Amino acid sequence: MLSINNFIKSYNRRVVLEIPELELDHGVFWIRGQNGSGKSTLLKAMAGIIHFHGDVLLNRHISIKKQPVTYRKQVNFAEAEPVFPEFLTGKEMVKLFMQAKGRLKEQETEFLEHMKVNEYMDEPIGTYSSGMLKKLSIALAFIGNPKLILLDEPLITLDARSMKILYEWIEKKHREKVSFFLSSHQPLEVNGLTSLQEILIEERSAKLKT
Repeated sequence: MLSINNFIKSYNRRVVLEIPELELDHGVFWIRGQNGSGKSTLLKAMAGIIHFHGDVLLNRHISIKKQPVTYRKQVNFAEAEPVFPEFLTGKEMVKLFMQAKGRLKEQETEFLEHMKVNEYMDEPIGTYSSGMLKKLSIALAFIGNPKLILLDEPLITLDARSMKILYEWIEKKHREKVSFFLSSHQPLEVNGLTSLQEILIEERSAKLKT
């Protein structure tokens, strides 16, 4: 499903994460590591948000470097602390996202209604609380036809009801052959996710825990 090859990410010539090779099949992966170990860095690199040396291949042939448009259409990302243009309404933000992902309105309605986001979609994003932003960000991550969904600290600021819905979405999409990478300091394995595998980031390198 995913191949990470010769991955090196540096800041000011200081290597913060280096992954010579990591091959992963379809699944739900929990990225674990201490604060500052590079969990968010890895997710942002896989989402195509930050530059890195090396390559990431989806389905072992779609390169983030060589086919960036095709890759990004199949990979969705929700940040730990989402930031959207404050002057846009939630509805306008969803419209832009759907245009980029090329998805139908029916799917938009499903995710927004389940997360109870529809109640404030006509309001400017600048008026949203952190919890409202988080719900919108997570709903956007499921829109489109992604093969891989990246969720950075998805449980932060979520209420218990929304958390349960998120787990249900992950389980459903996983059965539909969508893979997930989640970083979380909270213990995911006790919260209803099945088929969960761990990726450990230790000493600036990542490996699949077996």
